[in-house]
Amino acid sequence: LTVMQVEAIMGAAADLVLDDKSARPFPRIMIPLVGSVEEFKQQAILIKRTAERVNKERNVSVRYEIGSMIEVPRAALVADKIAAVTDPEDGEKLCCFFSFGTNDLTQMTLGISRDDAGGFIPKYKELGIFREDPFRTIDVDGVGWLVHLSAAKGRETNPSLSLSVCGEHGGDPASIDFFDKVGLDYVSCSPFRVPVARLASAQAALKREGGREEGSYMLKYDRVINNAPIHEN
Repeated sequence: LTVMQVEAIMGAAADLVLDDKSARPFPRIMIPLVGSVEEFKQQAILIKRTAERVNKERNVSVRYEIGSMIEVPRAALVADKIAAVTDPEDGEKLCCFFSFGTNDLTQMTLGISRDDAGGFIPKYKELGIFREDPFRTIDVDGVGWLVHLSAAKGRETNPSLSLSVCGEHGGDPASIDFFDKVGLDYVSCSPFRVPVARLASAQAALKREGGREEGSYMLKYDRVINNAPIHEN
């Protein structure tokens, strides 16, 4: 299945290049539901070998990247090892990016189903168990902690690692503000949330720029590494 999907992705990119010499497709191939380092390594090597084979067969040089979804709590805890995985043949790092699947990460961390949550979360909010619906606004102390932890661990072993969020939290202003504070690069969300996400991202950036004048500004890399959970005493 992996080989078939990569052949389709790279084949489509090759078709585009051969049809239009000015085209510059750049597939970013993401491995979902990673739970262990070896699982990521095996899949990443298979993707890389397949992508290189398609490039050779089609006589093209389509650039591509391989990355990991971080949506299983165990992946968040071993993120430094996932980010550090290298190709045994050329020694190059295999993981170019993390995308935090916060919908599933929330489900697995809290142990509740997103599909069934609408039946009891309003009551939980009424009772004060939840202040916000954790599937709408990121649970900063739990799920958010895992996001920040894994972002910091990943960047420590792979400083060029790209960090992003994929899920409904990517369209929530309060969540976007949190993601900006911990130094993530971008968010993605469902189409109808894009206008809100763009506005919230701009507001977070302006707030951060204001911090520059107040002396509290930190570069993106520092926002990930500094004050991360692994550095707390």
